[in-house]
Amino acid sequence: MNYNFARIAAGVPSIVMGNPAENAKRILAQAKEAEARCAQLISFPELSITGYTIGDFMQYRELLDGAYNALDWLLDESEALEIIMVVGMPVEAQGMLFNCGVAIHKGKILAVVPKRYIPNYGEFGERRWFANSREIRKTEIELAGRRNVTFGEGIVIKTKEFSFGIEICEDLWAPLPPSSELALLGAEVIVNLSASDELLNKNDYLIQMVCHQTTASLSAYVYCSAGNGESSTDLVFCGKAGIAECGEIVSKSKRFSDDPQIIYGDINIDKIRAMRMKNTTFRASVGDIKYPPREVLCENDIPEFKVERKFTKSPYFDNNVPMDKQCREMFSIQATGLVRRIRNIGVKNLVIGISGGLDSTLALLVCAEACDRLGLPRKNIYAVTMPGYGTSDRTHRNALEIMEQLGVTSMEISITEACDLHFKQIGHDKNVHDVTYENTQARQRTLILMNLANKYNGIVVGTGDLSELVLGWATYNGDQMSMYGVNAGVPKTLVRKIVEYVAGNMVGEKLRDNLLDIVDTPISPELVPMEGGQVTEDFVGPYPLHDFFMYYMLKYGFGRDKIVMMASLAFADEYDLATIEKWYDVFFRRFKHQQFKRSCMPDGPKVVSIGVSPRGDLRLPSDLK
Repeated sequence: MNYNFARIAAGVPSIVMGNPAENAKRILAQAKEAEARCAQLISFPELSITGYTIGDFMQYRELLDGAYNALDWLLDESEALEIIMVVGMPVEAQGMLFNCGVAIHKGKILAVVPKRYIPNYGEFGERRWFANSREIRKTEIELAGRRNVTFGEGIVIKTKEFSFGIEICEDLWAPLPPSSELALLGAEVIVNLSASDELLNKNDYLIQMVCHQTTASLSAYVYCSAGNGESSTDLVFCGKAGIAECGEIVSKSKRFSDDPQIIYGDINIDKIRAMRMKNTTFRASVGDIKYPPREVLCENDIPEFKVERKFTKSPYFDNNVPMDKQCREMFSIQATGLVRRIRNIGVKNLVIGISGGLDSTLALLVCAEACDRLGLPRKNIYAVTMPGYGTSDRTHRNALEIMEQLGVTSMEISITEACDLHFKQIGHDKNVHDVTYENTQARQRTLILMNLANKYNGIVVGTGDLSELVLGWATYNGDQMSMYGVNAGVPKTLVRKIVEYVAGNMVGEKLRDNLLDIVDTPISPELVPMEGGQVTEDFVGPYPLHDFFMYYMLKYGFGRDKIVMMASLAFADEYDLATIEKWYDVFFRRFKHQQFKRSCMPDGPKVVSIGVSPRGDLRLPSDLK
């Protein structure tokens, strides 16, 4: 099952300049190889039928006739192939010569797309031979004996699984690339046939351009440039190829290879469609295109293949950016949100509950950072540890020590006496460790914090994180409630990463040891005294899985089967399929049934690309079944 992934390929053959017949054979060989790997489309470099660097020979009759004969042979030989090929060649039309990409399927020409922007500067002099696509007057041509061939701009080829458009080399470098228009016309995949020479730092810039273009156009991009066999008279072509999707490089070729290469990328078509459906700016931009697409239908069969895409366990992080930099940025967003809240409402004091666990530790660090930035003494932070029936010595000790190390006003108020009294008032047996037993403790702690905030003219800073909000792992009108929730936009697994970052980069040795011990402490609400402690993940499941699930469900709206498949690839070394399925079902059930808690959640800064604020990212009814 493909789960609506489309396997795309880019082929870089070793060509023979000026020998279209031989080049066609090599192109066909790579197409057959790619089809055997279940690729649905393969792109080849610019002018791959003839070679790019043949100079004035480009306009010689012998070469042009040879190119057409090679295309005719390629069409005949590909009748039994299901894969779509996009090859580069010169094409005569209307008394002019065009640099074109030709899309082929099962012996038929789907479309011919001329290059729009013809570079005529620096090392490039293509205007000597080629006209640009804006100079054409006809929308159909005859080519290799085939009549009524679709020709020109604005062409979107629709396969059974995805749609694609074609641009050529310099087109990408233009201020208004054709690929932008093609995406707005419905193309989900852009194919770029290129012949781009190598220069110092040019490749890095090219990668940035491709990633930016796929981000702006919400598309996938297949880039395939000329390589071995091209002339090195003045330039070097290294045969680079890359496949990108919505800002991410999916696969890329080896540069400076003397051997033919094929790269593959399994493109997530659902991701592209979900982003376009959600992105109102993209939808509004569609209206800027004043002409309809010229759609060409391709009745291809969709091969079955096992998805080979790699998925990171934490999709929130950019693997190309240092982890420390990303953690610092998240921490800064949290602190800045709190700074602005303090400044705007005019308070100077903060009240926060400290358990000695991950969430409250990060929230306290954020409070300290905010006070430092505002020039307020850390003593304005009233940090309260409130031990109860299940509080462990380890967390209690860490709570006291980090408060001392940070120099805040430290308070300890036991909740057991008040909870004992309340159980008598409502007639509850405190030996029955049910939800009443647990929630009474959580609400007692919130009552203390709220009243202390009134006493000290401050605000209660919430500690609950994004994962807990998604799972509803919070007591309604207990730890769910605060006056500003600094962790509300941070998934649990990232809370751990930020605390590790602060420990390693922003504090002294003693506090570092406390923070790292907190990172290593099993996550627990510590509401029930029990042997070995009350471990949260034993009840709700592993947070790394839940954070993975919620990212792909909330950001892209993917369904169960697709998310489970992706998780099975990402976590293959940790969890089997049955375990992943079990915890996904727990995740989704809790997510649906706990919306009522999110519907009245306090304010808090969005930190990663997903969120559950009822005022922003997530608007759902509170009585979902």
